[in-house]
Amino acid sequence: MSTEAGQHSGPEKLKSRLGFILLSAGCAIGLGNVWRFPYVAGENGGGIFVAIYIICLILVGVPAVMLEMSLGRATGKSITRAYEAAEPPGSRWHLSRYVLIAGPYILLGFYTVLTGWLLYYLCYFLTGDFGSLHYSDAAEAGVASLQRFRDFLGNPGAMLTATMIVIAAAGMIALRRVEKGLEAVTKPLMLLLLFMLVALVAYCLTLPGAMEGVRYYLYPDLTRFRNAGLSRVVTEALTQAFFTLSVGQGSLLVFGSYSSREHSLVNESLYIVGLDFMVAFLAGLIIFPACFSYGISPDSGPNLLFITMINVFSGMEHGQTAGVLFFFFMFIAAFTTVATVFEGNMAALRDLFGIRRIPGALLNTLFIAVLALPVVFGFNILGDIHPLGGDSNFLDLGDFIVSTNILPFGALFLTLFAALGWGFRNFRNEVNTGSGLKLPAWTSWYFRVLLPLVIALILITGYAGIISKWSS
Repeated sequence: MSTEAGQHSGPEKLKSRLGFILLSAGCAIGLGNVWRFPYVAGENGGGIFVAIYIICLILVGVPAVMLEMSLGRATGKSITRAYEAAEPPGSRWHLSRYVLIAGPYILLGFYTVLTGWLLYYLCYFLTGDFGSLHYSDAAEAGVASLQRFRDFLGNPGAMLTATMIVIAAAGMIALRRVEKGLEAVTKPLMLLLLFMLVALVAYCLTLPGAMEGVRYYLYPDLTRFRNAGLSRVVTEALTQAFFTLSVGQGSLLVFGSYSSREHSLVNESLYIVGLDFMVAFLAGLIIFPACFSYGISPDSGPNLLFITMINVFSGMEHGQTAGVLFFFFMFIAAFTTVATVFEGNMAALRDLFGIRRIPGALLNTLFIAVLALPVVFGFNILGDIHPLGGDSNFLDLGDFIVSTNILPFGALFLTLFAALGWGFRNFRNEVNTGSGLKLPAWTSWYFRVLLPLVIALILITGYAGIISKWSS
C-alpha cells in the first residue's frame, strides 16, 4: 500500500509542534536515563563511552524513531491497526499486534509501581522527614537509607497507595482529548523538568570536590575503557541507545499519528533523540559531582535513587531542598512516560474495539491497576514467589518480557516491515514529507540490511546476558 493511499488524519491532533516533540520525548525520557546511563558511562571509559553513545544514538536511535513515527503518521493509526493499513493486500504483517499490544500494558504494570516509589520519596522530602537525617558517617547514612527503602517495600499499603495515585492521575488526564488533556499537562511538566534539571546541575557543580566527579564522568579514561573492552563498551552503548527510546512497542507510533505533516520526521526525530540524550547527560552532571563531593560511590538501578542519592542528600547542608528538586524531577520524568504510554493504550483500544475515550480511560485504569498488583505484592505478600528463579520478583518478570523480548522484537519487526512489507520508498516519502532535513535514497541499504542486523544483535545480546545471569 502506498504512502499516499494510507494518508488520512488521525482522530485527534496535537495543537503544536512543541507539544509533539515534548510528548514524544516525554515518552522516551524515563528512569533509564538517570539510573543507568551515568553509571554505565562512568564504568566504561567516561568521555569515550559518551562519544560512542552519541554515535549509536545517531546510527540506531534516530533511524528507529523515524521508522516508528513514519508508520504512525502515514496511517493515522495505533500499533493495532497501523501494519494492517500499510501492508500489501493479503499479507499478514498485522498479526504482530497481538504480541506488541501487550508490551505497553506490561510496561505500565511495573513502571507505575516505580513511579509510585518516586512519589513516596518526594512526599517524604516535602514533609521534612529527611531534613533531620544528617549523618557524619557515610556508612551510617547508607544503613539508614537501606532500611528505610526495605521498610517501604515491605509495606504493601504504602506501595499500593502510591501506585494507585499514579495510575489514577494518568487515567484522569486520558479522559480528555489528547490536545486538551495529555498535551496541556505534559508540555508544562516537561519544561519544568528541564528547568529543574539545569538548576540541579548548577547547584551540584558548586559542591566541594564536584569537579572530581565531572572528570570521572566525562574525561576519556583509557584504563577503564581497556578494562571493559571495546566490544563490551560498544554493546553497552548500543543497548542503552536502543532501550532509552522505547522503540518497538508502538508508543511513539501513536504520537506520529497525532502529528502534522509540516515538518520532516528527520528533523523531529533528531529533536526527540537530542532531548532524551540531554536529560541523560545532565543527570550525570548531578549524580557524579554530588556523589564524589560526599565520598559515596555511585550505583546503578533502584539503589542509585533510593539509597545512594538519599545518602548524598542526608549529608548536604541544603539536602532537603535538593532532595525535593531531585525527586520532583525524577517523578516528572517517570510520570510523563506513564501518561504518554497510557495514551498509546487508549489509541490501541480505540482502533481495535472502537472504544470511546471516557470508557477507554476507565478500562485502562482498571486493567493497569490489576496488572500492578502482583508487582506491588511481589516485594512483600508474594515475596516468596520468584518467577525467574533466584531472588527475582514480578517487577523483574515484567522488565524481562518488555525489555528483553517485546521491545527488540517489535523494533526488528518494524525494520523488516519497512524493508519488505511497506517498502523503503513509501517509508522515505513519509519521512521526507514536510520542511527540513531529508533522508537520502542511498540510505536504503542501511535501513534494509544493517539496521535490522544491529537490532538483532541487541536482541541476541539481551538473551545472552539473561542466560549468563541465570547460569551463574
